[in-house]
Amino acid sequence: MRGPSRAPVYHSPASREYRPALGAEVEDEDRFIGRPCYVFNKALRAGLDDTRCGHCAHYLTSRCPHIDEFLDDVEDLSPE
Repeated sequence: MRGPSRAPVYHSPASREYRPALGAEVEDEDRFIGRPCYVFNKALRAGLDDTRCGHCAHYLTSRCPHIDEFLDDVEDLSPE
């Protein structure tokens, strides 16, 4: 029997909303893919339009609805 799939699965090319394959483990980095608020940053080359938060026009801006979550991750990396 094979282990769980770790590859993202996009169920609808139109929405490009990320959903893990049935029975797949969701890794930490996967939670930053395919969020419904994603808007591609047109300042980047088109090949980077992969629905990752780092390529979103709202990433780390006041327009990002998840800014607190991203800042929490940064605070976790801060030395004590």
